[in-house]
Amino acid sequence: MKPFLVVILLASAAVNRPESISAKEAAIFLGTLNESQRARAQFELASETLFDWHFVPRTRPGLPWGDMSQDQQKAAHALLKSSLSKAGYEKVENIRSLEPILRQLENGNPGRDEKLYTFSFFGEPSDNTPWAWRYEGHHISLTFVYREGRLVSSTPQFLGSNPEIALEGPKKKLQPLANERNLAYVLLDSLTDEQMSKAKIGSQSPGDIVTGNARRASIKEKKGIPYQELSTHQKKLLLNVLRSHAEVQSEREQNRRMKQIEDEELSDLVFAWMGSTDRKGRHYYRIQGKNLIVEYDNSQGNGSHVHTVWRNAKEDFGGDPLLHHYKHGHKH
Repeated sequence: MKPFLVVILLASAAVNRPESISAKEAAIFLGTLNESQRARAQFELASETLFDWHFVPRTRPGLPWGDMSQDQQKAAHALLKSSLSKAGYEKVENIRSLEPILRQLENGNPGRDEKLYTFSFFGEPSDNTPWAWRYEGHHISLTFVYREGRLVSSTPQFLGSNPEIALEGPKKKLQPLANERNLAYVLLDSLTDEQMSKAKIGSQSPGDIVTGNARRASIKEKKGIPYQELSTHQKKLLLNVLRSHAEVQSEREQNRRMKQIEDEELSDLVFAWMGSTDRKGRHYYRIQGKNLIVEYDNSQGNGSHVHTVWRNAKEDFGGDPLLHHYKHGHKH
């Protein structure tokens, strides 16, 4: 084949190839699937399955690791790496790696299986039309929505860890959600007695994240110490806690989230704590704003089983623009 013809063919193929990294990697992954696998993994953008998320062991829509070939798993890893920070990719892999430990602790419970984490896609990966995908299993649920080649939503974001810290075996001392815990204690320890009286809103933790897996997250009562009543140093500590929850995302998405908080949320933020204030026992905190709800709960297992969530009422599942697309711009 003549060199100039090769160039022409490559340029022609590039016209239909998504240019954003995640869209490209998603298209590559989907391209490795056979017809049966693709039918399991891919849904219409308008499918209600997009809203069917959870963080408990259950049968999930999508294609799990256990039903992929090695080449398909390699493409799935590439998609995760393209969508998350390096630390975020390591975090989700560490969370998944705790499943065998949990299976052993629960006498061989077959529902604790690192191969049951699934990939689901909504619409066709594209730089021109909206599409979305989700990575989910017990203790991970990450949803990404794209429009015109840009990531416009990365929530709901759920991360959990059981055990909170691996106490034995090859994963001994592994603590995937350490930053989310430790930075919150740094902020808590900085509070004066008067500030603590406002921040601590309950002597017992609620038992789990309050928002659950609701399609639209909300907490009726907005209690805690307002951001405006923190010192300059404490305000930085609070933002550090938020960054610890955002760090799973790509650097660009982390920056987008934090800028949005600084532009739209600061005057509405409150920090609330429930349960034990020492380093042991059941405890819970949340950071709540105008649209933002970030929760951390370590109630189960007597304070050795963590659930965290980042929700944004304006952006979850792509937000109002995508919902408008469902209703008016999608033939189905």
